Amino acid sequence: QVRLVESGGGLVQAGGSLRLSCAASGRTFSSYPIGWFRQAPGKQREFVAAVARNGGSTDSRVSVKGRFTISRDNAKNTVYLQMNSLKPEDTAVYTCAVGGAYSDSGYLPTAPYEYTYWGQGTQVTVSS
Repeated sequence: QVRLVESGGGLVQAGGSLRLSCAASGRTFSSYPIGWFRQAPGKQREFVAAVARNGGSTDSRVSVKGRFTISRDNAKNTVYLQMNSLKPEDTAVYTCAVGGAYSDSGYLPTAPYEYTYWGQGTQVTVSS
């Protein structure tokens, strides 16, 4: 079993920044890719960013490229999502998830079904 706890969400004005954290326990954290997803009211969950288990590869959705950066600290069992230049359309509940045991250490899953464990989420609200 894996427990994921997100933190760092809140209310911020457009153009501001937040850093989300995802702390994991109960599993060999460094062996799995980690992703961030978000879901706004009335919308489907969407992929935001992922970091491979080797930490050397990352991917993110087009709309956040250049603004959001995902990183991981395996020694602390924590993944971060640095969000800069926030926009009102970034408003959503952000959730981190642990991916599967892929043989490719650089693999970056982007679909929800590729993730096994999920946190409870943290609310991010960007005001205009």
